[in-house]
Amino acid sequence: MSLTTDLGLPMRVADPDLPARVRIYEVGPRDGLQAEPTAVPVEVKAEFVRRLIAAGLTSVELTSFVNPRRVPQLADARELVRIVDLDAGLRHPVLVPNARGLDDALAAGVSEVAVFSSVTESFSQANLGATRLDVAAAQAQVTKDALAAGVGVRGYLSMVFGDPWEGPVAVEEVVAAATAMAETGVGSISLGDTIGVATPGHVRNVIRALVAAGIPVDRLALHAHDTYGQALTNVYAALLEGVTEFDASAGGVGGCPFALSATGNLATEDLVWMLDGLGIDTGVDLSALVETSTWLAGHLGRPTVSRAANALALKN
Repeated sequence: MSLTTDLGLPMRVADPDLPARVRIYEVGPRDGLQAEPTAVPVEVKAEFVRRLIAAGLTSVELTSFVNPRRVPQLADARELVRIVDLDAGLRHPVLVPNARGLDDALAAGVSEVAVFSSVTESFSQANLGATRLDVAAAQAQVTKDALAAGVGVRGYLSMVFGDPWEGPVAVEEVVAAATAMAETGVGSISLGDTIGVATPGHVRNVIRALVAAGIPVDRLALHAHDTYGQALTNVYAALLEGVTEFDASAGGVGGCPFALSATGNLATEDLVWMLDGLGIDTGVDLSALVETSTWLAGHLGRPTVSRAANALALKN
């Protein structure tokens, strides 16, 4: 165990039992801004992406090719992809809900897409107006077509830890849904705590069940929401199980507009602060990231909800 420190940064206490490096999958431009009450100008979105990349984030989900009537905040998806420099050395996924979205994404020249499915029936109906099995079938077909086109695919699995309409979600249901998604060929599966009800023991139990079912831990990611203040604790629980990819949103912006009680995402700054303190490499410049979320907060007209960003901003 080693200790290092620096002014304005946490004391670093490296734990050899934890991963030495993790990937942060930044969802702010898509999952964050889709929940805004009004659309953010596309030029601001593009600058947001550029700043995130400059801060060291190598996986930045840009937008979603979704029906603009469903998510008007992302109606500028084609324009955003056009004006953002799609650096071949970085990941710039876009979310696609169906075959039409995939066609549009491929026409725009993206190299990676994200697809999604739900463990529960209620969320499938609320999100897409289709049954869980129909949504899963559509996801499987989109994944097949994307892979055939030479495009990478990441999977989101929603309502892994609880559903606002159905309540607790059985681990067996999660295993069945995740196994089915894994078999479609997605590169990784992001486990969505969509309404933020997970606790550490629950997280570890689900991950262990998935690994026991044959899904390697390096194909799992965690998408935590901080509704009950458990997001970082749940990340730590996942780290203990060997997970090395975590979704987060700069400034903690966003949530799910189709899920009751889904509040903001885990703030990227808070995640980086904790990981830095654990001696885990992320490649992210925390100061540059705080500047970015503060800049974004100015455009959104409200303060950032990231506690780390606010605390560090006070020191400057």
